[in-house]
Amino acid sequence: MTQFEIVQVVAVVGWLVLAVSAFAAHGLNWKTSLRHALIWAVIITGLMLLVTMIR
Repeated sequence: MTQFEIVQVVAVVGWLVLAVSAFAAHGLNWKTSLRHALIWAVIITGLMLLVTMIR
């Protein structure tokens, strides 16, 4: 790994920690939020595959 890749990994981990801490601070329901995140992931993936097939 180069220095730039290490910096990118550290930055991604930092953003993940920030997002999880903000999520926990609001006291949201983990099960419902995970379900919604998976639904959005499926929708976005489906749209990306559709656009790829059209091209």
